[in-house]
Amino acid sequence: MSRPDLTNAARPATVEVPAVDEHGQSRQVYIAGEHPLTIYVDKRELLTLMTLGGAPEALAIGYLRNQRLVGSIDDIAAVHVDWDVDAVSVKTRGGLVDLDEKTAKRTKTTGCGQGTVFGDLMEDVEGIRLPQGAPLRRSTLYDLLDRVRLQDTIYKQSGAIHGCGLATNEPGRAQILYFVEDVGRHNAVDAIAGFMWLDGVEGGDKIFYTTGRLTSEMVIKAAQMGIPFLVSRSGLTKMGHEIALKVGITMIGRAVNRRYLVFTGAERFVRGGARGA
Repeated sequence: MSRPDLTNAARPATVEVPAVDEHGQSRQVYIAGEHPLTIYVDKRELLTLMTLGGAPEALAIGYLRNQRLVGSIDDIAAVHVDWDVDAVSVKTRGGLVDLDEKTAKRTKTTGCGQGTVFGDLMEDVEGIRLPQGAPLRRSTLYDLLDRVRLQDTIYKQSGAIHGCGLATNEPGRAQILYFVEDVGRHNAVDAIAGFMWLDGVEGGDKIFYTTGRLTSEMVIKAAQMGIPFLVSRSGLTKMGHEIALKVGITMIGRAVNRRYLVFTGAERFVRGGARGA
């Protein structure tokens, strides 16, 4: 694997502003940062994302990965962020093939801030088959939920953002490898996809966690990243459910403390000594 040349241009996640509380008292509070970031690929403008700015390089890489515009991290030579012009420049090694055709069709998604998916939303779903490895144990799920609850998050400080995490799937243990927060959950999942590429991390033995709802876009991205287990503290949509069934994802929603609902893939979930929820 050839790692691209990267800047390290993370922005502060929060800013301090004055506010007046219910008692009429003025005090300083933290709010989430939000910044435009325009992605340029080989000097060509692609689109502008609104982001917290915590992991802009990984976000740009993961966006290109999940949009199927770049096939490998080896195709990317450099990712340079310049906040003076609110832009990230991605330089590829050989250019993007059929970029006009791939970006001609755009689908507005249900993501926060309205995400954009290029091409046919279902284009790659038919060919995705997730690995049939170790099951997910209830004790592992509980460990993941405990770790997320204890995570020192930006949300606890400012609210107004979503978080996504990638964790290991070990018997009774779910170590969080990455936890990314952003103003939109689709940004957070893309940033994790970028980190996975940069670090050479495979998804087949991992669990993906999100605070947001499980829409078609979220399920497709998890499947493209090769992750068989998808967990959310929120609910799901009809299309998200249908795609999870198609690709074989074990999807668990409304997972908070010791409560959860296994919506798909119950045969790979072990509750106590038996499989199934």
